Amino acid sequence: GVSKENVSVDDRGVRKNPVFKQSTALINIRPMRTHHWSGLGTLIKNYITFVRLPWRYHSNACEKLGVIWQRPHVRGKTRLNILVMLTPLFHGIGPHHFSRRYTWPYSALIVSTDPVAADATGARIIQAKRDAFFGKESPISPPPLHIAVADAHFGLGNSNPARIQLLKLGWERGVLI
Repeated sequence: GVSKENVSVDDRGVRKNPVFKQSTALINIRPMRTHHWSGLGTLIKNYITFVRLPWRYHSNACEKLGVIWQRPHVRGKTRLNILVMLTPLFHGIGPHHFSRRYTWPYSALIVSTDPVAADATGARIIQAKRDAFFGKESPISPPPLHIAVADAHFGLGNSNPARIQLLKLGWERGVLI
């Protein structure tokens, strides 16, 4: 096991946290929600706290977030990614928006060693929920470009649903995909 002093949970203080500075393994956990700049707050986006100037990654719907995963203090350390889909936020307007009206009890966790596959799957679920809720095609805005770019440009994982092996455990009611 890992001793208690070598385990930590952090967000904005992660760059100064001594546990993270010496870490050899990371578990990435993030709740899925819409996001003003990136379209979706995802596992890929979660590592923006590892950079000093996060605003530099906000251009073009945060498409270059995958580059953060290539930084020395992060590269190759993530052992598990958990996209929390218990009550995801599928619609938001403006920065830091939240309304219970746009959440629902999806009651799922997407667990993967591939953050891109997990995010791509979560994005499909969010898109399906948006379309069902609004009664028409309602694209995520801005489009979460960082997911496909993390695959195609940074080689971080797989965003193609046809190449993602999805194992569903539990009930099938309301799965959406």
